[in-house]
Amino acid sequence: MKNLLFAVIALLFVVSCGASKSVTNKSVSSKSVTRTSDLKKLESNFSGKINSDVKEILKDAEKYLGTPYKYAGNSSSGFDCSGLVCKVFDENNTKLPRRSEDQSNAGKHITIKETKPGDLLFFATAGGSKVTHVGIVHNIRGDGEVTFIHASTSKGVIISSLNERYWNNAYLFARRVL
Repeated sequence: MKNLLFAVIALLFVVSCGASKSVTNKSVSSKSVTRTSDLKKLESNFSGKINSDVKEILKDAEKYLGTPYKYAGNSSSGFDCSGLVCKVFDENNTKLPRRSEDQSNAGKHITIKETKPGDLLFFATAGGSKVTHVGIVHNIRGDGEVTFIHASTSKGVIISSLNERYWNNAYLFARRVL
């Protein structure tokens, strides 16, 4: 019984939303992290056109709005951030790693100005440069505001904005996986 409990705890740690070490990403250095002042004057390159694959990703993500947060969750009964991303992309025949830290190495690095709906945004919610959270870009508004769908620990699956101080300060980088 003791071994089983240890195995369950170890499994939960491995699939957690957080990261246990710094992300090494040659295309992004800590000095190139976009912060509040850069995001407020964002002029997006997004044309407003979304392809059918991305529309399906967003539709599938939207159906989980309101789902509660659940540590290591990856089903409609509850999600953590990386579980939501995994589930939505898996439903659309795109396999991604389970942990947000590992997801942060998938696809290719893009600047915030290059983001489009369906791209992934990565955050350091504990400060520093360790990836501890991920969200899916939902929309780029006309004024350049970037909104994203994610599993919040306090509110479950919601849509947030990079204009919100908390997310703006925690933002690290974006990646395109489609």
